[in-house]
Amino acid sequence: MQNLLLKNVILGGKVQDVLISGNRFRRISERLEEKAEQVIDGGGELALIPPFYNLHSHAAMTLLRGYADDMELFTWLQKYIWPAEALLTHEDVYWGTKLALLEMIRSGTVFVNDMYWHQTASLDAVEEMGLRAAIGYMFICVPGGGVLESNRKANAELKERAASRSSRVHLTYAPHAIYTVNEKALLEIAEEAKQNQAVLHIHAAETLREVQECQAQHGMTPVAYLDSLGLLGPATVLAHCTHLTDEDIAIISERKAVIAHNPVSNMKLCSGLFRFQSALESGCRIGIGTDGCASNNNLSMLEEMKFAALSAKVQSGQPTAGRDLDVFAAATRTGCTLFDIDGGEIAEGKLADALLVRLQHPQMLGDYNLIANLVYSADSSVMDTLICDGKILMLHGKIEEEDEILARNRSICRKIAAVRPS
Repeated sequence: MQNLLLKNVILGGKVQDVLISGNRFRRISERLEEKAEQVIDGGGELALIPPFYNLHSHAAMTLLRGYADDMELFTWLQKYIWPAEALLTHEDVYWGTKLALLEMIRSGTVFVNDMYWHQTASLDAVEEMGLRAAIGYMFICVPGGGVLESNRKANAELKERAASRSSRVHLTYAPHAIYTVNEKALLEIAEEAKQNQAVLHIHAAETLREVQECQAQHGMTPVAYLDSLGLLGPATVLAHCTHLTDEDIAIISERKAVIAHNPVSNMKLCSGLFRFQSALESGCRIGIGTDGCASNNNLSMLEEMKFAALSAKVQSGQPTAGRDLDVFAAATRTGCTLFDIDGGEIAEGKLADALLVRLQHPQMLGDYNLIANLVYSADSSVMDTLICDGKILMLHGKIEEEDEILARNRSICRKIAAVRPS
């Protein structure tokens, strides 16, 4: 079991030494003389904090960054995104996912809850690059029929790989949305997820159109409809939730489901403003996600935290809404509790997921409040070193394989651009 020693890092406002043994924090003290195979000396200028856990994304959509912007969701999906995605091969998704993971590492993220096609390609990318991930069995139905054959095939391939995956990878059930998956399929998916004690991950109440169509068809909101089918519980992730009634918030709180808040995507597509403070005060569990790069257009959880805080204030009309500590907790702890990852904090015995942040940086001064600076000021240039499961993924800004990942993805994007609608 190898040791990694972090010397002279700022933790809890004090200069500390932190010993990582294997994949856990073993000792934290003001001065350690332990032997270690590798030592990182923070020189009193690097703060040690928990990294970020991205609760909703479509990782390989890095390939569609800037492909279609400034349009309504359903036009965006039907005319541009879905046709472009139909062109993506298994290898394209592999490299697109690697590009996403590269960007996540640069911005301090160690986990992504992913919903995308060619899932074994995503699995390979995650395993090779050393992050944590939840990869979903994907479900979209043929209009008036069952689940797409391409989904069935990809899900079967993912299931074959399930036993050999690392402990860093979780498998989820990911029906796309109530408007793309019929009731019969939703019931079957919910039952299978429960049998396998797996997280169920679905888009919900993302647009006003979705809400109106659900009320017309089922006489209830999307959240109430999902609840009536038995899909809501402590292992359910509801992505977006920009159109919630008081009754919806009460249901989500009672069922202990998790809301994956994606403020940048919500604003860019003009989907709506999530009622962050109302949901928080009602006891809802809230995490933060970036969504995919086609609708964001980056994967920075730092930026997502700032927009989460600001949108909470604007939506509620209260400057005290969306406090930095609440937003930071949503970005660092909720994903850990949902997926039973024994992390989300720097403490002895916890899994060694950690982020070293440069304090000698213009965006980190004044230095009165580290969390406030991370939520409101910082960008990815403050990130120095990222550790996941005891392994270094980025050291002083250096990441292996970066040049090849960029070159491969540039080539794929040129292929997609050649068939882009005018």
